[in-house]
Parts: sequence; C-alpha cells; structure tokens
Amino acid sequence: MSFATPLFTRLRLRLRRERLLARARRAYRGLSPLADRTGTIAPDAVVLCATIRNEAARLGHFLAHHRRIGIGHFLIIDNASDDGSAKALMAEPDVSVWSTRASYRRAGFGMDWVNGLLHAHARGRWVLTVDADEAFVHPHADTRPIGALTDWLEGQGLRAFGAMLIDLYPRGPVEGAVCPPGADPLTVAPWFDPGNYTIRRNATHGNLWIQGGVRARVFFADAPARAPALNKIPLVRWGRGMVYASSTHMLLPRGLNSVYDRAGGEFASGALLHSKFIAGLAGKAAEELRRREHHAASREYRAYAAGLAAGVDLWCPQSVRYDGWRQLEALGLMSAGNWA
Repeated sequence: MSFATPLFTRLRLRLRRERLLARARRAYRGLSPLADRTGTIAPDAVVLCATIRNEAARLGHFLAHHRRIGIGHFLIIDNASDDGSAKALMAEPDVSVWSTRASYRRAGFGMDWVNGLLHAHARGRWVLTVDADEAFVHPHADTRPIGALTDWLEGQGLRAFGAMLIDLYPRGPVEGAVCPPGADPLTVAPWFDPGNYTIRRNATHGNLWIQGGVRARVFFADAPARAPALNKIPLVRWGRGMVYASSTHMLLPRGLNSVYDRAGGEFASGALLHSKFIAGLAGKAAEELRRREHHAASREYRAYAAGLAAGVDLWCPQSVRYDGWRQLEALGLMSAGNWA
C-alpha cells in the first residue's frame, strides 16, 4: 500500500525544509567574514551569491560579466582556496567575502552555506545564485539589465526564474583551450550542443529535470540517466522559509519550482553559459578525485578524467557556435515568454 498521498508528500517536504533551515543556520555560524560590505548594498540591488574554490583565473571575467548585466553586489563564500581567490575578492568594493575550511560535501555540497548566507543578507531581495564557471544570460540581456527582468517578474507575481545550463566547449582537445586569466572563456570554447536534451518532471518537487548535451553525449554515453542535471532556478526573490534543496536545481517550498509552465503560454526563462571544459580541467578533476567532496563520490569528475585521458574531442558536426540569447531562444533552450 502506497503512502505517497499529497498530504504525506507535503508533510515530508515541510520536515525536510525545516531540517535544511536548521542546517543553514548552523552553517552560517561557521562562516568567517573576511570583508562584509553588506551594509552598502542599495535597497533595490540584485545580488549574486556563489561558493568558490581556487577560481582566481576566472574571477575577473565572472565579476565583469555579472556587473555588466546589472548585479549590484556579490556575496561570495570561499572554501579554502589557496590560489589567492579570497584576497582578490576582498579588494573589490562591491564584493562581500566569507571563508570556511569545512567540508563542502558535509555542507550539502555548499548549499547549507548558501542558504544560511541568503537568509542573513538577502531576504526580501532578488538574488542570483551561480557557480564561478557560469555566466547568466536573460532575455533582452543586450538591451535590458537584470533589474528590468526582476521588475517585470514582480509585476507578473513571480518569485523565481528558471535557466538551463548550456555546456560550452572547444573544437579540439580541452586542455588546448587555454583561457588567459580574466578573459572570456567564449573566446576559446564557443561551441555547444543545440539538441539531444531530455526533459521530465520531478513528481515530488514539481520541477523539470533536464539532461543531455555534450556531457550525456560524450562522458555519460553508456549511462545517460546518470548525466548531470541541466535545469536550474538561479534567480529568486528570497524570502523567509525558503531553501535550495539540491544545488540550485530545486527549492522549497515546492511551489517555487513551477518556473516553466503557465496557463496560456510559457514562462520566460534564461540560460547559464557553463565554461567548465577549458584548459585546467584535467588538474581540477584529479584534485576533486583526491578530495572526494562532490556528489556520488565525484562520479562526474571520474568521467571527465577518463575522457580527457583518452583524448576525447567534444566537438561534433552538429555542434553550434554560440551567438547570443536570441539564438538560444530560436533553438528552444530559453524563452522571452511574454516579456516583450
């Protein structure tokens, strides 16, 4: 006899949310502020939150891109970097930095820190939560800042905004795609898969689950169901009682996950340009296999290490060169919805 009734599901999710909130409070107390400038955040600013480790080479472009689209302040958690990342961030006047040497895995793969930080410093604000190798792209990004998007979302009564992860890669060996520090990874890795994506709905949480692209095609060809999820909900108007429940793939309360379907049409959605596949990945994979701090005993990094050792070329005849948000919309990978 099944006990998976709607009432039972609601109660189970409520208990999980309460546990995650308790974890977040404990995790936040374990963060050490290195540069807390949250008192300078403008009342209407959209803030960005990220957890990083040894991302000094990426930070220049990461900050510049998100400043360009209108981010007003950065909340960064540094997890034991030893490459000068924290020191570089502390020198930026629009960045607040916290540090921790605690286990990334035991902190819910960093999400306990994120949830705690957002409740402490972003409640009532729109906040974009991304990784250092992701660049957020929204509809009309070439003419309208992210604040225009959040104003429109507010007017529509929406509290969350979905985005699909688009894996970028070079033509030729990954380790040959050398991106100078601070440069745009698109200059060396501009290609992506335009199709071969699968979509299903998570019955428990109500969010879409998207897989496919180059990672399923190349690194998980024999087990595509194990390929990383590409669905994310990175932009949220943070409020009391909210938590990310699994990376930024889904939120609690459950209703926040309905970011694609609407009566009479589809919601607007964005994209996250993901530049993991550039030179340096082999070393990163080797380090993460030693640390074993990622999901499923670093299964994803095992796949990367094996593929790179075999000299895999991610490019194929169907690969497409990235050419802006309108291209992604034409391919059905993001949407302006009814935001004209």
